[in-house]
Amino acid sequence: MIDLLPKLERHSNSGCSCSHTPSEEPQSWGKQGWPNKHTLRILQDFSNEPSSNVSSHSLERIPATGDKTQALRRLEHLGQRGDRKRQFIQDATVTKNMPVKGSRLSALYDHPLYKRSLPPLTDEDTLFNVNTDIRFDPKATEDQAWNTDGTMDEFSPMGELTADSYPNWLRFHIGINRHELYSRHNPVIEALLKDLVIQKITSVAMKSGGTQLKLIMTFQNYGQALFKPMKQTREQETPPDFFYFSDFERHNAEIAAFHLDRILDFRRVPPVAGRLVNMTKEIRDVTRDKKLWRTFFISPANNVCFYGECSYYCSTEHALCGKPDQIEGSLAAFLPDLALAKRKTWRNPWRRSYHKRKKAEWEVDPDYCEEVKQTPPYDSGTRLLDVMDMTIFDFLMGNMDRHHYETFEKFGNETFIIHLDNGRGFGKHSHDETSILVPLSQCCRVRKSTHLRLQLLAKEEYKLSTLMAESLVRDRLSPILIQPHLESATLDPCGTKPNSFRLALSWNKQHSETLYWASGKF
Repeated sequence: MIDLLPKLERHSNSGCSCSHTPSEEPQSWGKQGWPNKHTLRILQDFSNEPSSNVSSHSLERIPATGDKTQALRRLEHLGQRGDRKRQFIQDATVTKNMPVKGSRLSALYDHPLYKRSLPPLTDEDTLFNVNTDIRFDPKATEDQAWNTDGTMDEFSPMGELTADSYPNWLRFHIGINRHELYSRHNPVIEALLKDLVIQKITSVAMKSGGTQLKLIMTFQNYGQALFKPMKQTREQETPPDFFYFSDFERHNAEIAAFHLDRILDFRRVPPVAGRLVNMTKEIRDVTRDKKLWRTFFISPANNVCFYGECSYYCSTEHALCGKPDQIEGSLAAFLPDLALAKRKTWRNPWRRSYHKRKKAEWEVDPDYCEEVKQTPPYDSGTRLLDVMDMTIFDFLMGNMDRHHYETFEKFGNETFIIHLDNGRGFGKHSHDETSILVPLSQCCRVRKSTHLRLQLLAKEEYKLSTLMAESLVRDRLSPILIQPHLESATLDPCGTKPNSFRLALSWNKQHSETLYWASGKF
């Protein structure tokens, strides 16, 4: 469990310190160190054996052996504050939108299709192997400096620290296995979503790479989340002349994507929650990132604004302004640090060209899938089926920006695809981008359990629009999607209704003789 804790302090040029409190004065402003900016040119090809994580660089330094003592004392600290944290979570202000008994969403999750059990898990099938009976003794550590500040009585470990007393972000991490990011009815996920909304923000830093501004926020319980601020209103559709790679990322799309992923029973999107953030107290006053701090200003309308640094849309013309200092945003829970759980980055075989005139190979070669199916890791196992799942997921959101995906290295090629970075979904409720479905039409293959769930969600009693509305109403920033998006949320197996949630399954009839029903493992 020592190694499961993130490295909370940074030294020399390794990054921004996240162990301070808002009352501390920022120090060493000129010593910020960040990973190199990610460019599309250096991302791995889908036929490679990737060995690096260009698109997933963590801000956390790989801990040295001598740092385990510090990690141990932090876990002791967390254990002592567990009771207070759990009481804080039960605050009535965050339970106002609890699911109603007998709801359609509950009925969906009670359906036999949503109760299929996983194969038995071995140590090789879990991301971390946890000894829940471990006992922590401060005398076993050589470094006793942590308890010399006069608070030894308050933070001294007492008794055993079990997995139930870990913070929710850590319980989420240790629950990851070969088949899923989290189990169907894991109560930790709901608790983690509440943490994302109510936990005190103690540190903020800009995330390097990417075309638009994102912030890494660290909480009082040492959990971290990726913050995407609101850039446009829910009513604003993507202009028809915009290319898919030049559109804004939407904070509400990140939230809606998590709920859609869970309703489809993929469970491959890390938990995401909406939060209203005070830009002064929760960003400017707690950041040690000098570059971010310098971009704050007061607009002519007396609103607090900032713009940060990024490849595009980071200027005074594209500043993010509060009302007067409150701003909406999505907070996505961090996955385990790369030093503890390495991830591989794979190029999506059906990646778009990201060019205004050139087309990708799959757009001009109707037999492109035959080439993919002969290329590892798509020539065996369930990876190709996972790409089909991801294709369906992206079509339902209208997301054309799926250039790469990631998997956990420990599980090799026999594992699920992580559905990260969904901010360019839900841009148009009045248009179906059927080109997203090309992988299905070319490969003519889909996991049987996925297709059965889609058929279920096409029924009136499990109408997708109703399920999405019920699920999204629990978020603090509800409503997440405007009514036109929800009204169009209908799975139409005949492919006759033009709306953004329609899954055009007419290809089933066109390719009925060659359609592969691949059930995978479940």
